Amino acid sequence: MAKSLYERLGGYDAITAVANDLLPRLSSDPLLGRFWAHRGADGVAREKQLLIAFLCHAAGGPVYYPGRDMKLSHKGMGISSADWEAFMKHVNATLDAFSVPPTERSEVVAFIGGTRGDIVEA
Repeated sequence: MAKSLYERLGGYDAITAVANDLLPRLSSDPLLGRFWAHRGADGVAREKQLLIAFLCHAAGGPVYYPGRDMKLSHKGMGISSADWEAFMKHVNATLDAFSVPPTERSEVVAFIGGTRGDIVEA
């Protein structure tokens, strides 16, 4: 039986490490930082846990994602195509930092990219 993407990525701990790398990149980006500018530590921690659960679930792991769907959770944020492109650059930089192999990288980028239509508004 073929391993799931979740297993091939290294499971929960590896995906958590990716989230721990990605979120500081996003929040410190000059363009994207505005989305975290007035968030308290508890809100950021909750968001990180939701990101981990989303990534684990989307990769086929045994983790329940308790969050709202992408369209509802990003509605009204005014996320633009430029924001999305900056976000994806950070995703790819994080995948580079963890030396994610090409097959797994393309699968991760595909499932993240599949959310673009629900997230980008402007």
